[in-house]
Amino acid sequence: MRERLDCALLALGQDDWVAALGGGHLGGRLQLHVPPWSGHSAEAMLDDPALARGRYDAGLLYADESSLPAWRTALASRAGRLPAVLLVYAVGLRAQAIRDLIALGATDFVRPPFCPEELRARLEHALHRLAPVGVAEPAPVYGTLVPGLPMAVGPLATPTEADLCATILDRSGCELEAYAVALAMQRATSRDSFRAAKSQIVARFERAYIRAALGRHGGNVTLAARMAQKHRRAFWALMRKHEIDPTPYRGDAEETSSAA
Repeated sequence: MRERLDCALLALGQDDWVAALGGGHLGGRLQLHVPPWSGHSAEAMLDDPALARGRYDAGLLYADESSLPAWRTALASRAGRLPAVLLVYAVGLRAQAIRDLIALGATDFVRPPFCPEELRARLEHALHRLAPVGVAEPAPVYGTLVPGLPMAVGPLATPTEADLCATILDRSGCELEAYAVALAMQRATSRDSFRAAKSQIVARFERAYIRAALGRHGGNVTLAARMAQKHRRAFWALMRKHEIDPTPYRGDAEETSSAA
């Protein structure tokens, strides 16, 4: 259990709420911060470097009916680039709206009235789920052949995105980790920042996974999203982000069915 948790307050036009909650709670074990946001849009708050660098343990996002569309748009456009823990302070929101925010990347939610004990408990639970756990797979040896990959995994030789896309759903965590490390080693030698390199690697994985999922389910977005354990709306948001059209995959499925 952490002695102190630091949480950033994210709110659109709720200066009174931010001012009332900012500061220490529970004898200093919970610190709610009012960051000097470089802008007052939902996008600017989620893009703040302090959140990306882990300056805070989590973010507490104030969402009501008036701010819900802005948060939905901002979360959907930043899939894969959100703070690890993002709790929603749901003010008057229906259950479906809360589910949508969670499907788009939020971790959990709390409802008013504000209760510091509940907030800290939910933060601890979310952070505990992120803690690394042991795996049964052996650690990969980078720069050597990984079973099943079409070529060596290392800084000079990695499988193409097409190769990975075709088999990604059958890969083990060990193989995917090796591939990610190989790409990271390549990007580390470039002029890209850590954030830019990470975004490129995550984007390549997202594209490969979505295409493979659509291919396996004949372009059926509902089934592909269910397999990915993502809300259908969030899966569609990722497809729009990467400009992936499910139509060609439906065509492949129809041709296969006709041939049979």
